[in-house]
Amino acid sequence: MNARDAKARRTAPLDTPTDLGSDATKDLSGALNALLADMFALYMKTKNFHWHMSGPSFRDYHLLLDDQSAQIYATTDVIAERVRKVGGTTIRSIGHIARLQRVLDNDADYVSPLDMLAELRDDNKQLVARMRETHGVCDEHEDVATASLLENWIDEAEQRIWFLFETSRKGDAPGR
Repeated sequence: MNARDAKARRTAPLDTPTDLGSDATKDLSGALNALLADMFALYMKTKNFHWHMSGPSFRDYHLLLDDQSAQIYATTDVIAERVRKVGGTTIRSIGHIARLQRVLDNDADYVSPLDMLAELRDDNKQLVARMRETHGVCDEHEDVATASLLENWIDEAEQRIWFLFETSRKGDAPGR
């Protein structure tokens, strides 16, 4: 291999064969990359709260957030690979994530456990809304494979919302 061949390979386009048009590739890749950035940001925030959890329910909350962060992280490779399958390119760096993410960071020195759970619940609710918007882009371009994945991720996020909501409720049952 000579230097010219190596340079040509480094600059060769990443044109993945697809039956989707260029507009579909652009729209789907854009929506999925934004979603991927949100997933990475939510993963990091969930791990942050997992690492900094405190209080009498520490163990339960710590384990809940560990489970949720693992579920969130598991979607990242699938999203990125889906972007490639539809003919796009995906996130390349932490800086790229920071430019695209819509999930807000929380760098506070201390956040109470119930505030952590509420913030993550709200972030997951916003994520569901964004996934539904992305599903609409899939419908517009007849991308049933990505739509199918999104339906499962929406269900997972709704379960996270439910668990975060129920976990943070006060134990004031009627008749007690």
